[in-house]
Amino acid sequence: MLKRDLVRIKHMYDGADEIKHFTHGKTRNDLDNDRLLSLAIVHLLEIIGEAANKVTPEFRTKYSQIPWKSVVEMRNRLIHGYYDIDLDIVWKTVANKYLPCIRNWHKL
Repeated sequence: MLKRDLVRIKHMYDGADEIKHFTHGKTRNDLDNDRLLSLAIVHLLEIIGEAANKVTPEFRTKYSQIPWKSVVEMRNRLIHGYYDIDLDIVWKTVANKYLPCIRNWHKL
């Protein structure tokens, strides 16, 4: 395992942990009403995706339980489709994919 892989995983974990902190006690409607919250979450998802994209293929294979392709694709959609971000998808991604995975990421 390369040190840079561990650094990238730490970036992913830290980003997901911040999302967890920012969304604690929040609802989907808060994304519409709190521009700062929605921008922060989108930015953190971009960071997580960028870090995932930099992880070596060997590391991805070893830890195939992480949906690497989906994480990177989410980043790409947010970066390249910045003008048309669907906050319903952002919220579902955070609530159903990222937050449940955080516990597994720090074990890597």
